[in-house]
Amino acid sequence: MSKNINMTQGNPLKLLFFFALPLMFGNAFQQLYTLIDVAIVGQGVGMDALAALGTVDWLNWMFLGIAQGYTQGFSVRISQKYGEGDLQELKRVVAQSAWLSFMIAIIGAAVAQFGLPLFLALLRVPPELTGMASLYSRIIMAGFPAVVFFNYCSSVLRAIGDSKTPLIAMMCAAVTNIVLDLVAVFLLHWGIAGAAIATVFSQCLSGAICLIKIFRTKELHFTKSMFQDSFSLGSNLMKLGTPIAAKNVIIALGGMGVQTVVNGFSLSFIAGYTATNKLYGLLEIAALSYGYAVTTYVGQNHGAMLFDRIRKGVRSAIFQALITSVVISALMLLFGRQITGLFISSEDLALAQAAGDTAYLYLCFMAVCLPVLYLLYIYQSALQGIGNTMASMISGSIEFVLRVGISIIVGFTGYEIGLFGAEVGAWIAAAIFLSICYYRNIKKLKSSLS
Repeated sequence: MSKNINMTQGNPLKLLFFFALPLMFGNAFQQLYTLIDVAIVGQGVGMDALAALGTVDWLNWMFLGIAQGYTQGFSVRISQKYGEGDLQELKRVVAQSAWLSFMIAIIGAAVAQFGLPLFLALLRVPPELTGMASLYSRIIMAGFPAVVFFNYCSSVLRAIGDSKTPLIAMMCAAVTNIVLDLVAVFLLHWGIAGAAIATVFSQCLSGAICLIKIFRTKELHFTKSMFQDSFSLGSNLMKLGTPIAAKNVIIALGGMGVQTVVNGFSLSFIAGYTATNKLYGLLEIAALSYGYAVTTYVGQNHGAMLFDRIRKGVRSAIFQALITSVVISALMLLFGRQITGLFISSEDLALAQAAGDTAYLYLCFMAVCLPVLYLLYIYQSALQGIGNTMASMISGSIEFVLRVGISIIVGFTGYEIGLFGAEVGAWIAAAIFLSICYYRNIKKLKSSLS
């Protein structure tokens, strides 16, 4: 218990920062190997392979979002029970979450494999890229259980205040993936398949490291008897996780709708757009970390019924998030062209230049509006910690409407730059909605005590 963080006591600003810091490093390592993965494919296989990755980027993200959505939902109840100090019920929640995660992993992998041809057709993947896109996706989708495995284990640990073990897990995964990428692509010449295999293996490793910590944490040990009479608990967990997973699916569908428009433009535009989309994860590293910290903080304090403390903590999180986002924005504006250039390689210099211009312009759009994205994450995570996951699903629907609506207009007009506005426009609308929901929920919680 001593290595876990009890967020019902102490200075919220310090608690959130020092809980989020290991997550930032962990997410940084995760994004590092994602970016190196893309760079190795772009430099070692070619720009066609980079474009192929881009055509299915949102599809792969959708299944990742399903895994993250459900496990985040399950972790809300875990953090609340931890805050209450009800260790017996905590173990029941951990056990039922494990069973539900296993079922989601199996069903998700089957749907992904059987539905891939349909997904590729709906995405309008260009014929010359279909082979590579299909091969990469099939391997990644086969590894979907590994994605669920890691996200389940890491979410359990984060819910009880352990953000250091996920950091260690992601660091090990990053180093392993980079080494395997280099070997598979440059030495074994496995091409795009080698990059996918390296990713799946690394995910298995990171999940195993987190699982070992769970086995070593006595408070998380559960028995077979804890699976009995669990229909009510399982339903409750699914009600928490499904809206978050649905939100991620809706956002992904919106992204896929945009991608269908992108796939109708030139190869240079697809490659440039893909390069910047791969940097999206780098932009949101701190946002994700603050978000996980806020969910754990709010969940534990909600369990302890410390509602005034929730407000204080969220204000602290907003302050930190805004400062961080401004710093990242400045770095991207200053060095974005050099960073995006790492992913683009072509013997045709004019083609490479056009792709680089597209990538940097898109990055500038996102960098300027980055503070909005960070506010979105804070409010969304606070609502999830309270137990209101439906707001996340509604915000995802709002993002879907903005992304798809703007992209449809762009598709008719052919004005490529308009696609960049689809992304930031979705952030702004969702952030406004979530902020309103948060303050309404906090007001209700305070009135419930009076």
